[in-house]
Amino acid sequence: MTIGTKKFSVGAFVFFVGITLLAGGIGALLGGDFSVIQALQPPPLAPPSWLFFPVWTVLYIAMGIAAYLIWKTGDIDRNASLRVYFLQLAINLLWPLFFFRLQWRLFAFLWILLLIGAVAYTIRRFSAHSTAAAWLLIPYFAWLLFAAYLNLGYYVLNR
Repeated sequence: MTIGTKKFSVGAFVFFVGITLLAGGIGALLGGDFSVIQALQPPPLAPPSWLFFPVWTVLYIAMGIAAYLIWKTGDIDRNASLRVYFLQLAINLLWPLFFFRLQWRLFAFLWILLLIGAVAYTIRRFSAHSTAAAWLLIPYFAWLLFAAYLNLGYYVLNR
């Protein structure tokens, strides 16, 4: 049930995109030294390390816009969907800690599978409110599938 669509709010837009980018930044800080990956045997199809920052930045912006679109719907149950969104964001934030800093590559792989499930559920929740918001999360979901492949590849090749 919709209680009314909200007009564009610069403050809310900046909040959702900003908090999502902040989560990505905190994840990067928790990850520590990302250059540790350069000492590892990469799996086939591993992109150059410089590509990750711009890809993640674009994905985080799209995620923040998707969350804003859900907030903007005015749906009565949108807050439940946004809680799911923030939960998957918290799961995302911890992955670099496990993979890079702690170098728990197998645990990080299992963690990213949890994240993929959480993002799939978020997409499902978002689709009930906004098709556009759900579609904005699809590139993120696809990138996570690729990241899971890379994660497992690094684990298998560098045990």
